[in-house]
Amino acid sequence: MAEAFRGEFYQKVDAKARVSIPASFRRVLEAGDPAFDGARPRVVMVYGGGASRQFVECYTISQMRLLEDRIRNMASGTPARKALERNYITLSQTVEVDEDGRIVLPAKVREKTGMSDAGEACFAGALDTFQIWKREDYDAEMAAQEEFDLDLPDGADLLSLLPHNGA
Repeated sequence: MAEAFRGEFYQKVDAKARVSIPASFRRVLEAGDPAFDGARPRVVMVYGGGASRQFVECYTISQMRLLEDRIRNMASGTPARKALERNYITLSQTVEVDEDGRIVLPAKVREKTGMSDAGEACFAGALDTFQIWKREDYDAEMAAQEEFDLDLPDGADLLSLLPHNGA
């Protein structure tokens, strides 16, 4: 089983739009890049997904290939396939991590997240992907999620939301 992106990390973005990828995330990127030779792993940054989406979703090369295969298996020309191609293929960019563990946030990524100036980014793990947020937006989203009522019965464990797999 592949390693997962987990945790949340706040990282400074410098005036040249460079930001360090958390070390644990770099290990997952390395493992998920078939061409990784010990020097510079790659990450696919998806800045599509609609205007209301305030973050950029980041994939390993292997995870993106799996997603690409799923899209390729859809009927050509359908509205669903066109939407997925536009949002996950066209509105994405592959970026190399430099020898210091940093990436330069592309202009479209800075535009999507609102990180046009130096500031702070949040890297949020989400198993097979991770998200990059502007810190203020991430903090506001997490505060809003705390207020979100899952309508669980009193005393119910959050893990009760997981589907039963017959085990």
